[in-house]
Amino acid sequence: MGRNNPENIKKHNDKLHKAQAKAKKAAMERKEKLAAIVKKFNDQNTENNG
Repeated sequence: MGRNNPENIKKHNDKLHKAQAKAKKAAMERKEKLAAIVKKFNDQNTENNG
């Protein structure tokens, strides 16, 4: 029984893709939070300067 049988490859790929999806989701959430913070900051800045 080899390590590179289709069942083990599938398990590995599923685990890898799940981890990649989790990292991608976390990055998107950080980007959205940052955009919201920047937008709020810019809105407050225009109110104070306007």
